Amino acid sequence: MIKNLHIDNYALIDHLDIEFGSCFNIITGETGAGKSIILGALALLLGGRADLKAIRRDERKSVIEAVFTTEDVDGLKLMLSENELDDNGSEIILRRELAPGGRSRAFVNDTPVSLQTIRQIGAHLVDIHSQHQNQLLAQPGYQLEIIDNLAGHAALLGEYRHAYREFRNALKAYTDTRDLIRRNRDDAEFIQFQYEQLSAMNLVPGEHEALEQERELLANVGEIKENLAAALDPLLNSGTSVLGLLRQASEALARLADTLDSDDGSFRALAERLESARIEVGDIADSLAERDAAINADPARLAEVEERLSQLYSLELKHHVESTDELIDLRNRLEKQIEALDDGDNTLARLEVAAKKAKRAAMVLAEKLSEQRQAAAAEFAAMLRERAMPLGMPNLRCEVSFTRGKLSPDGIDQLQFLFAFNKNQSLLPVGGTASGGEISRLMLTIKSIVAERMHLPAIIFDEIDTGVSGDIALRMGAMMAQISRYIQVITITHLPGVAAMGSRHFKVYKEDDERATNTRIRLLNDEARQAEIALMISGNPDDRAALANAKALIDKAQNTL
Repeated sequence: MIKNLHIDNYALIDHLDIEFGSCFNIITGETGAGKSIILGALALLLGGRADLKAIRRDERKSVIEAVFTTEDVDGLKLMLSENELDDNGSEIILRRELAPGGRSRAFVNDTPVSLQTIRQIGAHLVDIHSQHQNQLLAQPGYQLEIIDNLAGHAALLGEYRHAYREFRNALKAYTDTRDLIRRNRDDAEFIQFQYEQLSAMNLVPGEHEALEQERELLANVGEIKENLAAALDPLLNSGTSVLGLLRQASEALARLADTLDSDDGSFRALAERLESARIEVGDIADSLAERDAAINADPARLAEVEERLSQLYSLELKHHVESTDELIDLRNRLEKQIEALDDGDNTLARLEVAAKKAKRAAMVLAEKLSEQRQAAAAEFAAMLRERAMPLGMPNLRCEVSFTRGKLSPDGIDQLQFLFAFNKNQSLLPVGGTASGGEISRLMLTIKSIVAERMHLPAIIFDEIDTGVSGDIALRMGAMMAQISRYIQVITITHLPGVAAMGSRHFKVYKEDDERATNTRIRLLNDEARQAEIALMISGNPDDRAALANAKALIDKAQNTL
C-alpha cells in the first residue's frame, strides 16, 4: 500500500505530505482545489510523462516521493533482483525528480533507474483507475488480462510464453535457412567461382602486410646498403675502428687496475664496464653485417612481390575488404555456404522437424490455458451478474465469447465480453450497448472481483462514481469499502454517500499566502468530516439539517460495513 506521499514544488503544491491508511481513504474537495494535481504527481512518480510546466518555482527541482509497504507483492522481489536494486524488506521508496533545466530522474530505494524500470515496479504497487480507463473494458487485451487474473494461472502462462518463444525461434531458424538456401542455389555457380578463386590464391594470414614490408625493402636496396655501409665502416673497416679503439682503452684500464694494487676497485669496475660496452658494440656490428650480407638487389623477386600484391589488392577491392585475413574469412564463409547447399535438404528437414515439435509443445500448453480461461470466464460472468445487480443493473446478462485463433504470445484464445442491460436485448460488445454510467459500475464491479484474487497493494479510483447518485452511489461506496478489506483503496469523490463510507477522510483545499495560491490537504477528524460531508450535501458546512444528514450517512455507513 501507499504509506506516505511527499510532493514538493509541483504545480500549485509547494510542500505536501500525506499519510494514507491501509483501508478505505476518501479524498474530497471543491473542483479546482488540486485533487487532480495530487493524482498527476502520483502518476508522474509511477513513470508518467514529465511536464516541465509543472515545476512551481524555477530555482529548485520538483520532487515526488512515496513509501510503499510491499508484503505479499507478487514478483516484486524478483524484479528488484533482476535490476540489481536493494531490497529494503517490507518497504520500497520510489522518487521522481524534475530539474528546471529539463532533466528528469527516477530512483528506487535511492538507486537511479530508467523510466521503464520504475513503470514496471509501479505497476506492481498501485492501480490508478480514472474515467478514461473505462474505455479499456472494450479492449480484447484488457478483457483477456481480467480472465487470466481470475484463472490464477500465471505460472502456466509464463511456461506457455517460454514455449511460444521457443517455437517462434525454431520457426525463424527454419524460414531463414530455407530462404538462404533458395538464394544460395540461385547464386550457386557464382559462389563456387568466388570460392575457387580465393582458394587458388593459397592465402596466408598477415600476408598482405608482410609483402608490403618486403616490397619496401626490395625497392630501396641501394639506399639501405649505402646506410648499412656508413654504419659498419666506423665500427669495423676504417683504419682506426671503433671496436679497435675500445679494445685498446679496455686493455689500458685493465693494466692500470693491475698496477694499482691498493686501488679500491674502481678502475677494475670501469675496465669491466668498458669491456661490456665493447662486446655490445661488437654484437651490433655483427648484426649489421649479417643484415648487409642478406640484403641483395633482386629485381625478379621484386616483380613477384609486386604481382602478388596486385592480385591481393584486386581481390580486396572486389570483395570490399581491407586485409588478407578478411579475404580468408570470406573464403571460409563461402565454403560453409557450399557445404550447406550440398546438405541443404537434410538441414532444412531437421529444422522443420524442430519447429513442428516446438509448435506442438506450445499448442499443448495453449489448450490448457484455454480450458482454464473458459472455466474462469463462466465463473466471472456469474459473479459479475450477482455483484452488479445491486448497482442498478437488475437485468444484466454477461457472456464471454471465445473464438480460436492462431498461436500468439497470449495463446490461441480471442475473447470478447458481451453484455445486455435490458430484457429481450441481444448480447452485444460493451462499447455498443452500455452508457458511461453503466460502464463505470461494470468497471467497479470487475475491480472488486479482481481485488479478491490479486495481491496488488493499492487501487485509486478517480471519480469512478461520476454519473450516479442516490442509492446506487451508496452501493458503489459500499463496494469500494468491500474492496478495501483486501487492498488499500483511495477514492476521489464528489458524492457525500461515498465519502461517508471511508475510514480516513482527507480534504484538499486552496490557501493563499503573500506570494501565491497553494494546494493543501488535511486529515479530517470526526467533527470536520461531518462538516465536509454537510458541505457536499448543501453547500453550507454549518447547515444543521445537512450536518444531521451527514451524521446519519456516516452512522449508516458504519452499520452497513
